[in-house]
Amino acid sequence: MFSMGRMMLFFLICLALLGELSTSWAEDRLVNPLQLEMFVDELPDMPKIQGFDVVNGSPKSKSLTIGMFRKKWKFHRDLPPTPVFAYGASRLTATVPGPTIEALHGIDTYVEWQNHLPSKHILPWDPTIPTAVPATKKGVPTVVHLHGGIHEPASDGNSNSWFTAGFKEKGPTWANATYHYNNNQQPGNLWYHDHAMGLTRVNLLAGLIGAYVLRHPDVEGPLKLPHGDEFDRPLLVFDRSFRTNGSIYMNSTGNNPSIHPQWQPEYFGDTIIVNGKAWPKMMVRRRKYRFRIINASNARFFRFFFTNGLEFIHVAADSTYLGEPVVTNETLLAPSEIADVVVDFSKSETDDAILANDAPYPYPSGDPVNESNGKVMKFIIKKNQEVDTWRVPNKLIKYPSPDLSSVRETRYIAMYEYTSDTDEPTHLYINGKPYEAPATETPKAGTSEIWNVINLTEDNHPLHIHLGLFTVLDQTELVNKEEFKGCMFKENDAIKCHISKYARGKKVEVPAHEKGWKNVYKMTPGFVTKILVRFSYIHSNSSYSFDPTANPGYVYHCHFNEKPLVVRSWIMKIM
Repeated sequence: MFSMGRMMLFFLICLALLGELSTSWAEDRLVNPLQLEMFVDELPDMPKIQGFDVVNGSPKSKSLTIGMFRKKWKFHRDLPPTPVFAYGASRLTATVPGPTIEALHGIDTYVEWQNHLPSKHILPWDPTIPTAVPATKKGVPTVVHLHGGIHEPASDGNSNSWFTAGFKEKGPTWANATYHYNNNQQPGNLWYHDHAMGLTRVNLLAGLIGAYVLRHPDVEGPLKLPHGDEFDRPLLVFDRSFRTNGSIYMNSTGNNPSIHPQWQPEYFGDTIIVNGKAWPKMMVRRRKYRFRIINASNARFFRFFFTNGLEFIHVAADSTYLGEPVVTNETLLAPSEIADVVVDFSKSETDDAILANDAPYPYPSGDPVNESNGKVMKFIIKKNQEVDTWRVPNKLIKYPSPDLSSVRETRYIAMYEYTSDTDEPTHLYINGKPYEAPATETPKAGTSEIWNVINLTEDNHPLHIHLGLFTVLDQTELVNKEEFKGCMFKENDAIKCHISKYARGKKVEVPAHEKGWKNVYKMTPGFVTKILVRFSYIHSNSSYSFDPTANPGYVYHCHFNEKPLVVRSWIMKIM
């Protein structure tokens, strides 16, 4: 049950920080989020675009054209319109987040992503980090990655496959104007976002994000989970700060200005946005609703809970259904993670429920939440009880468990963070290698591998693997961490540094709702996280319906959008 003591502590922290927050925002001459009234804007339901046609009653493949536009967006009733970059079929219909693309299993969706952005960015960016820079120095490079998608390399949104407006300039791995999404994978939740080299962080802050739902009616229909526009809602949650003129605020001074004049390792805003509105409200009936919650923040973790004690019934994680539902009082989401949950409002003893957050930032050892970033949105619950036709079955969709006997390779993946003389982060490498280094991970299609991910940094890093799905097998704390870390910085070899001598601390249980197949997982600092990565479809264990060995290959990376690309993707070549 929900702890009243925890709620009291939560509000005491908020009150204690109230004065401090007000002072700091006043000094910076920004919008003080405490002066914006919460829960005044209705939660938008983002426009939907079908990724398929229906001809004579049968679904057929469809070609879409989706553009990126500069426009103004109203994030709050009392904020001036904000300049943003937005996805949409036209400038008029473009939204932040972009339209939800609804695709069907087995039916191809083709998207021509068009760049209509201006010659200059609306946010500051740092040229001292590896960045897509057009030869003419004009235009905003963009490229779209369908996060969680299993498709050909040329449609994966490689960071160097960027292009400017009208395809006037293109990155070195650009191949096609039209992306082909086969949609042959398991049904589930995906999202699309910008992935351009060095600009991912500012392009996402500007608004280039959107949901993509892959449905399989024959498999999902019998579950009788809440569905339809009213009862099945994607929620894209992220944080922003604003200037008094409505523009998005991003600190233009780096934490190491003599090295990186603008770049900072994390972005945190104190205004929480859901589906494009700050702290929105939603009227709900006393019955079950399904929420596909996507953490679209650059660096902020959310630990969601309801202030009235309502529970989350987890039915899927990231892009994959669970075998059976899992009930929790809270759920922790790292940037880019997805929690697919059912909430039963008939269980509420109150007529409203606030979805709140108490995750420190940076997570796990940063500042406590304050009055503004500790609240997310409000549900207003109708008084009348009614018959609920939706259900949550005891069994959902069971996929094969990880097969250790099929493991072809065992790898050690070490995360290093490098700092300046002032002990401020400058960059982060995996296995001590920059993005440009040749591929070191060369898995074979159709096989499984064990990856031991060693987090030698101070932060929890959400690791995202393109193409492959994985399950978390084990989380073990390092003992004598500094000794081991010293060896690793010298040798860069876990075996030579006798990792078995150090990976013998306490074990941390994987949460039940995260024991299925995932494409992102939180790598705890000072721990070795063992994962089994599968490079095939998990619903059929069949070969991919495309050639995964083609160029430019795939990447895996930390999904802190500030750190990638001083940092970002590490090349993985499928063989």
